[in-house]
Amino acid sequence: MADRYHVFIVAGEASGEAHSARVAQALKQIQPTIHLSGVGGEKMRQAGVDVVYDFAELAVMGLVEVIKSYPRIKQVFNGVVDRLAREKPDLLVLVDYPGFNLKLAKQAKKLGIPVLYYISPKIWAWRLGRIKQIKRDVDHMAVLFPFEQTLYQSAEVPVTCVGHPLVDAVKNDLSVEQAREKLGINSQRRIIGLFPGSRHSEISRLLPVMLEAAERIQNRHFDLDILLPVAPGIDVGELQALVNQSNLPVTLIEDNFYEVIKSCDAIIAASGTVTLEIALHGVPHFICYRVAPLSYRILKHLVKIPYVGLCNIVTERNAVTELLQDEVTAVRLEQQLTDLLTHPHAKSRAEQLRQEVLTALGPAGGADNTAKLIIQLVEQG
Repeated sequence: MADRYHVFIVAGEASGEAHSARVAQALKQIQPTIHLSGVGGEKMRQAGVDVVYDFAELAVMGLVEVIKSYPRIKQVFNGVVDRLAREKPDLLVLVDYPGFNLKLAKQAKKLGIPVLYYISPKIWAWRLGRIKQIKRDVDHMAVLFPFEQTLYQSAEVPVTCVGHPLVDAVKNDLSVEQAREKLGINSQRRIIGLFPGSRHSEISRLLPVMLEAAERIQNRHFDLDILLPVAPGIDVGELQALVNQSNLPVTLIEDNFYEVIKSCDAIIAASGTVTLEIALHGVPHFICYRVAPLSYRILKHLVKIPYVGLCNIVTERNAVTELLQDEVTAVRLEQQLTDLLTHPHAKSRAEQLRQEVLTALGPAGGADNTAKLIIQLVEQG
């Protein structure tokens, strides 16, 4: 009987947790009696997952930062392995976060627990050799992009392209006026969004320089209203303390994330899945990326593709400006943001990019397709 099925899901950061929550919702609709537990956050809890460890304990970016946080990450890892050994779920679903999850796949293999890996490690960008480890320890890959399916098929790894969940999750039918009305915004000034990421290390490196750039625009060009979304797992007080160091009209918003995006005239965003969400709303934006200097020097030698932004990767062109590492200065951010706010074709270019990204993201129904694949795998035993 299906009511015996237990699926353990591991999401180590905000974007993966959001995707996991959508899959969990779809699973509950298909099979209401299925038992879901794992590592995640509030979105997964709301979707019916028994969260045994909060992903906020794992959300660290950069090689140096991971080393500093290693003792706590190792503690969570050991705790998850102990649970898997005791509970023996019917399927382990690993979501992105490869440094942690590929090691977990190896342990699950030893325990005889089938593994589905949802959202592939970016082996097409760096560490292609990981595909041998994936072939050894992972039973099935559920990938987001069609080009990833081709890559795994060539290595004879069982794979299904389920499609990107954002194709369904992002609805572009809300007008700017409707979005602002829902947020209670009645402003005649330009509105910008500061999206410094979902990890503490990202926020500490990016938000202060974003605020400084916005302050330069406010003082030198025109008045602004500023929206700052609070990522899941991030304490509002942490953001507020940084905001209080500026003299800017910043509104922190914990919910209505897509309304926040749609309300903005332009956005500065940390590199990540959020940039796809911004693109799919047709909002002009550019990307920032900054980690510890040692981490960057190492990554620069390892990464084999010319872009870090997902929009640029999937469209295979420099569609969105990327400011990396030492380029992330208040002056550069001010210049780029001012250009997006004043260029007569900024909005039309953003709409063109929306169409390109939508085409590149593959089939619709990503969360439902993944849920159906999970049910198929647990029924196969």
